[in-house]
Amino acid sequence: MTNPKTNNSDMDLWGQHLTRQLDLATQNMGHDLSERLRVARDRALESRPAPIRLLRYRTALQTPGSLTGSGDEGLNLWRILVSALPLVALVMGLILVQAIQQELMESDIASIDSALLLDDLPPDAYTDPGFLQFLKVQLVQPSRHD
Repeated sequence: MTNPKTNNSDMDLWGQHLTRQLDLATQNMGHDLSERLRVARDRALESRPAPIRLLRYRTALQTPGSLTGSGDEGLNLWRILVSALPLVALVMGLILVQAIQQELMESDIASIDSALLLDDLPPDAYTDPGFLQFLKVQLVQPSRHD
């Protein structure tokens, strides 16, 4: 594997050589053309992205054969509890939705049972497939002849 410091110095030397070559080539140009070239170089330097800096993690040899981080991982008890809070809220919300749906279903069944017990119906009505739909429509639209 090559040494990064050596690669950087080689690149610096190559960049300096290229700069010298460009300077030699621009010496014989006119003033107007060299000024336009200088402005173009300045614009190119301004628009180039900032160099990416690599983050280096500090490692320490704690026990023989184990490398650990710098210790500033930010995972203390409070952060763990706070990060679990959205999960707890989600579970509580799901439990609440299930309880509300259960209550609505029980109230629908109770209203249908009360309608069956209070109405005079022939026995064939209980076996009719549209009877449940009829009861639901009757519960939504109360009869006007009361």
